[in-house]
Amino acid sequence: MQYYERRGFMANVPPVTRTLIFVNLLFFAAYLLNKEFMVNAFALFYPASRYFHIWQIVTHMFMHGGFWHIFFNMYALYIFGSVVEQTIGSRKFALFYFICGLGAVALHLGTQYIEASTFISQMSDTSLSPEKIQAASRAYSVILHTPTVGASGAIYGLLMGYALLYPNNTLTLIFPPVTLSARTWVIVFAAIELFTGISGWVDGVAHFAHLGGMLIGWAMISIWRRKGTLFNGYQRW
Repeated sequence: MQYYERRGFMANVPPVTRTLIFVNLLFFAAYLLNKEFMVNAFALFYPASRYFHIWQIVTHMFMHGGFWHIFFNMYALYIFGSVVEQTIGSRKFALFYFICGLGAVALHLGTQYIEASTFISQMSDTSLSPEKIQAASRAYSVILHTPTVGASGAIYGLLMGYALLYPNNTLTLIFPPVTLSARTWVIVFAAIELFTGISGWVDGVAHFAHLGGMLIGWAMISIWRRKGTLFNGYQRW
């Protein structure tokens, strides 16, 4: 267990978690000052879009679209990130966080690629009616012009990491006030994201990004544990 000098509320938060929260809040303040610039420059766009820049693969993790979006993500980062960081150490935690975020990007862009390829094929299919071709064109345009923002992919990776480290710890949702083990909650969340991602029941949410973060989180913790390098001298607390 690592120890941090008590100098106030945030001083007790491990350094990487504290820095991530600060940078997210800084980006959100800049977003409030100039939304159009921040979204066009730092949100993640599909690579074929004219708005895409390579750095968006990372910077979108610090972008949020509203108060409640950043509030719940930062609350989860504070709660689960603090525990995971103090358990596996700051250096390994930073690597874990960003690779989970990149895993979320990979699965999200992969699903977008499949959708975009389908729409492009339909746009060039002369056997389809003009209405269907136009619908495919509009859908492809939506992919090109829709930004993706949020730390949720990395956060879902943290949830998976927490559940693997402390599977029997109980967690209670704010609403509804249901208490289950961390292991059970992760299974529930994964099932919900898979169902909503496939069905499209909840629009405007990158469900496969959440699943990507969880998948990479599971893989990294499992590999480190199998190699015996998960804790590197740190004691679980």
